[in-house]
Amino acid sequence: MQVTETLNDGLKRGYDITVTAAELDAKVNEKLVEAQPEVEMKGFRKGKVPMALLKKQFGQRLLGEAMQEAVDGAMNEHFEKSGDRPALQPKVEMKNGEEWKEGDDVNVEMSYEALPEIPEVELKSIELEKLVVKAQAADVDEALANLAETAQDFKDRKKGTKAKDGDQVVMDFVGKIDGEAFEGGAGDDFPLVLGSSQFIPGFEEQLVGVKAEEEKDVTVSFPEDYQAEHLAGKEAVFSCTIKAVKEPVAAELNDELAKKFGAEDLEALKGQVSERLEAEYVGAARQVMKRGLLDKLDDLVSFDLPPSLVEAEAGQIAHQLWHEENPDVEGHDHDKIEPTDEHNKLAERRVRLGLLLAELGQKAEVEVTDAEMTQAIMNQARQYPGQERQFFEFVQQNAQMQQQLRAPLFEDKVVDYIVELAQVSDKEVSKDDLQKAVEALDEE
Repeated sequence: MQVTETLNDGLKRGYDITVTAAELDAKVNEKLVEAQPEVEMKGFRKGKVPMALLKKQFGQRLLGEAMQEAVDGAMNEHFEKSGDRPALQPKVEMKNGEEWKEGDDVNVEMSYEALPEIPEVELKSIELEKLVVKAQAADVDEALANLAETAQDFKDRKKGTKAKDGDQVVMDFVGKIDGEAFEGGAGDDFPLVLGSSQFIPGFEEQLVGVKAEEEKDVTVSFPEDYQAEHLAGKEAVFSCTIKAVKEPVAAELNDELAKKFGAEDLEALKGQVSERLEAEYVGAARQVMKRGLLDKLDDLVSFDLPPSLVEAEAGQIAHQLWHEENPDVEGHDHDKIEPTDEHNKLAERRVRLGLLLAELGQKAEVEVTDAEMTQAIMNQARQYPGQERQFFEFVQQNAQMQQQLRAPLFEDKVVDYIVELAQVSDKEVSKDDLQKAVEALDEE
């Protein structure tokens, strides 16, 4: 077996691999010897079939396996000796494959882009700033007011007041299609908040302006894709008797409200809210510090990047941004989105930092545990109510999806590792200053 270098340009590599006919034949014979004890054939005892007959019967089938194993073995040996790590799966093509016949040598061309050597980074010399925000009394009061609003109640408006969006209308109603009442189309003392989209489109809008003790016919059409097929696309008239019109009233900030949210009293709820706010501030501050760390790492290192990785990343960035700018376009059967210089520049940064973090994580033996992966899958599965189990099984069988979930976990753990070694100084700021710093990240 012979491996000859044909290209060495930057990170691009090319090699010719030759497996001689004799080597291939020897590998086939080796497989036949290994299988012979278990082979049964009419006219022979088990394990006593002559080698020549075995080769005639199974030689062609084993030839392909032997060829693949020989080439794979040559590639693995090359990577072990050279120390190269391919950026993507190497491209392997058989030379004169259509003309090849048994008894010929096997000639294969292998090409790939090698991952670059990553320079050492003195992590202890990195200086970082961590923004610290304390939950102020005003912030806690604002959060409590928002909680009270979510726990709002309704009280009767003055008699004769017209209902508006956000009001609650208490009513009896009967729905009919072609004059006939239909199942599920009636209700008594039903509380409907106008603007909540609880009923089919067009229903709630027609109740804006009604008053208590008024009767109102609402005419609507069920959507064509309505889940009840016998109603889909049909026009219905709902006879509504308005029994009350109520305005929303925020709940009072007291111990009773606190108990609704699982706290012993109002003071305990204030403490919980304060802790939650500070946890949110810590999370936001970490985003800001992480961006600062990545910026510093990007300035500290410089090395050649595999063109294929940059090209793929730039294409993905361009594709994603195009869909964000064109949210009405569904699917991906559109023309290819060509990356701009800005996309290419961002792709270079992402690939460079990705390779650097992967190297640092590998050297530090950073790993994502099974428990962390399971938690990540469960968090993602919550986006598919009722289909959590199917999603979980899908991820377990999909290596690419597993990698998509593992990658951000690994990156965050590497960032935590670097932060532990770096020189981090705290800086107390206001909530508004932290918010501006987070908004600046979004703009970038």
